[in-house]
Amino acid sequence: MLRSMKMAAFAAGLILAASSSALAADATADDTARFLAGLPPSEGSPLLPLTKDPAWQRHAKFFDNAFAQLEQRQLTKVRAWADTNLAAPKTTMFYFFSGPDFLYANAFYGKATTYVMAALEPSGSMPDLTKLPRGSINSALGNIEHSLGTIMNFSFFITKHMKTDLHVGQISGALPLLFVFMERSGKSIKEVTPVWLDEEGQLHTGNDGKTNVPRGVRILFSGKDDVEKTLYYFSTDLSNGGVKSSGFLKFCAGLAPGNSLIKSASYLLHSGSFTMARDFLLTNSATIIQDDSGIPLGDYNSKKWRFFPFGHYAGPIGEFPGRYQQSYAELFRRAQPMDFGIGYRWRTHDSNLLLSVKLGPDEAPAADATASTDTPPPAKPPRPKKPKQPEPRRGMFWFQR
Repeated sequence: MLRSMKMAAFAAGLILAASSSALAADATADDTARFLAGLPPSEGSPLLPLTKDPAWQRHAKFFDNAFAQLEQRQLTKVRAWADTNLAAPKTTMFYFFSGPDFLYANAFYGKATTYVMAALEPSGSMPDLTKLPRGSINSALGNIEHSLGTIMNFSFFITKHMKTDLHVGQISGALPLLFVFMERSGKSIKEVTPVWLDEEGQLHTGNDGKTNVPRGVRILFSGKDDVEKTLYYFSTDLSNGGVKSSGFLKFCAGLAPGNSLIKSASYLLHSGSFTMARDFLLTNSATIIQDDSGIPLGDYNSKKWRFFPFGHYAGPIGEFPGRYQQSYAELFRRAQPMDFGIGYRWRTHDSNLLLSVKLGPDEAPAADATASTDTPPPAKPPRPKKPKQPEPRRGMFWFQR
């Protein structure tokens, strides 16, 4: 009897040791990303036992429902629009003022193989989820859900909220949110490396860099087609004072030409403080997809670009007075319809999207393209209206801000 009890205790000890060893092992980047996205990690992952926590199971069901609705309501339509209107996309895409929004970068430019995203938000580092304090999974995952609330409902992040959301708890920074969007977009993460740029735009790996340099992450990933792709996310100041000495634009120039996305950019490119980023995009982009918060229409050279407006231009919302563009309004009188919302005016019937295509050396703009950007007689712009928050609907994911 005593021998049997000793054997049972020994066996229990082996099981406990094996469990502790598994939890002590490093989780892969892909397993970490899948766990945060509410998707089961691989067999044998040290994170697998954590999926038995009721908090993670609730999180998984919540994201299953939320992303299913987002896919049907929005992303399927965005991809269909891109397939119809983007003839020959480049392999590189630039997304300035992006935050961690891989979701729309991938939806608009899913055929790119190199993504360059940049914003002020810190990238953070890959969290070790096996070291989360006991009972803290619910709050950690709840913070992820809260951080993604506005972009999943309205297609944009709110900067002042991001400053709070990305600095709290054990899971912080843009990287965990990038993880969620990448995994929920059907990607598999192969490698995550911290990187920084020197003044000449040379890329360095690791964390040993000067102060006040662009820092971020390089993520190697693939989709269902197994084509390896690269995502660079940099936390950097995109104002003239920031990019003049940072090397960020030099790094981007080495990957140009590319296609660009500008969405919900706080009208920063309308300011004289961001002319270097604006001029870079105009010089190094083959196509630019933007809402009216992007590059002012008057800054495009109409002899070098052809414009394809979609949706309806209703002017800026109340938070951005003085940014009404009469030339934009004139251009959008001949806009084509679109069936999804984008930008600050996120309702479908209020949204605008401009596809600008750079002409080749032997191409000429359409006869009406130049006329559409001429300065028309002054007109009183409509009073901007702040979009109302939608009422929560049964079955619709909703995050209270």
